[in-house]
Amino acid sequence: MAIAIDFGTSNTVIARWNPVTQQPETLSLSGLSIQQSLNPPLIPSLVYVEDARKGQILAGQQVRDRGLDLVNEPRFFRSFKRGIGADIQGFLPEIDGQNVTFEDAGKWFLTQVISQLSLFTPEVVDSLVLTVPVDSFETYRYWLGGVCQDLAVQEVRMLDEPTAAALGYGMSDREILLVIDFGGGTLDLSLVRLDKTVQQTASSKPLGFLLKFGNKSLAEDSKQKVKTARVLAKAGQNLGGTDIDNWIVDHFAKTQGLVTTPLTTRLAEKVKIQLSTQTQAGEVYFNEETFESYEIDLNRDTFAEILKNNGFFQRLDDSMTSLLQQARRQGIEIADINAVLLVGGTSQLPTVQEWVKNYFDAGIIKCDRPFEAIAQGALQLTQGLEIKDFLYHSYGIRYWDRRNNRHSWHPIVKSGQPYPMSQPVELVLGASMENQPSIELIMGELGAESGGTEVYFDGDRLITRRLDGGVTSVKPLNDKDGARSIANLTPPGFPGSDRVKIMFLVDGQRFLRITVEDLLTNETLLENQLVAQLS
Repeated sequence: MAIAIDFGTSNTVIARWNPVTQQPETLSLSGLSIQQSLNPPLIPSLVYVEDARKGQILAGQQVRDRGLDLVNEPRFFRSFKRGIGADIQGFLPEIDGQNVTFEDAGKWFLTQVISQLSLFTPEVVDSLVLTVPVDSFETYRYWLGGVCQDLAVQEVRMLDEPTAAALGYGMSDREILLVIDFGGGTLDLSLVRLDKTVQQTASSKPLGFLLKFGNKSLAEDSKQKVKTARVLAKAGQNLGGTDIDNWIVDHFAKTQGLVTTPLTTRLAEKVKIQLSTQTQAGEVYFNEETFESYEIDLNRDTFAEILKNNGFFQRLDDSMTSLLQQARRQGIEIADINAVLLVGGTSQLPTVQEWVKNYFDAGIIKCDRPFEAIAQGALQLTQGLEIKDFLYHSYGIRYWDRRNNRHSWHPIVKSGQPYPMSQPVELVLGASMENQPSIELIMGELGAESGGTEVYFDGDRLITRRLDGGVTSVKPLNDKDGARSIANLTPPGFPGSDRVKIMFLVDGQRFLRITVEDLLTNETLLENQLVAQLS
């Protein structure tokens, strides 16, 4: 059985390929999924830790049914996806004598969801596709690969969420599509072209980004024709419904003295959702035991003002501008975009849809499948669909910027580079001092070069903050003892001449590898060395 999981910041969707109808279908898992009639089955991305040492948790709707999402204690986790792989400022909780990380919460959540599938159907899950945000660092992807190694699944693949959404909307070939994926934690924009079908040959490479495989590869066995989806441009940032919930709470804290708790944040989320279908919304809460009560009312005009005061629309414009600039460099203008696809819960907000209409004609905007498109589109990887992708981030080296008296980063492998690379990028370095015994180089994965996002704690809330323009967000790959040195020089180096040649290459799994040659002795000091085991 083929399964796809859209692991979201607020909600998670599971889809399977029905071999009888030859169509995707969204699954509802008893105890985990929300039982509702208006939307497809959604699993709230919530975790409550019962025993950290044994990894025993409650997940999804189980947490809400017991009212554990309203408690203010360290055993409750929400929005943990956006903390995976991020440099968190603040203290993570110690539960049952064990430090619990967001990576732990995410692993427990996914493991429980997948184990629940075995109770839903007697069929064996032999093929699994997981979707990831377009703006995720390789740290997140590597974590996901680690989670998959413990799963009883033969084959696991990975696909960018916006690309999966384009496939899920079932758009025809050769159309240029803009996917706006706006969920609980991230805003992802992706420009995708669906090309003509091509005949798959026996020598075809595995489809998608393979994380794990058993003895059987479905891609190799497939004899059907393969569609090719090409990603033309990407832009994204950590911005989503969770931020909006926090802004609403902050507004009422300032105007009404509302206390910031998980309960009031949940009320804010409910008001926000109501404003998707009505112009005025309100929520009332009363605890009969403590006599604690809250009442909040919000209309669309005040809501829009809250968004504006927090720079919401400016950040949307920044991402759209970045994407359109990338497109123009490839000769693609706004008029060439045939359809705009909206996915994610935040994309349902009328103010977001009005913002999209500022750029595109309403006739090409589609928003009727905001929750299911990603998971159901990802299933097409198991049905013979090949994804051609490129690196979203750049890889670079750190250097000392004398003008600004600080460290900065110089890109070596730039974003937009197709992978795996056919030819390496070369860099020649010399010694900087007499009798230099070795050469050190700190390499990093570079995020946005104009502005960035910082993830940190404000009390018990995990929130994000926009960095000042001109600051590059970086994930160092080898900045630790024993990993910085790339070449031991024998004999020692002296200034004034080139000494080592470094060749950078990104492989098919997006890992940066280096080969180092000593120009003086003609020795190969490192060959195809993995820069870092990302974690």
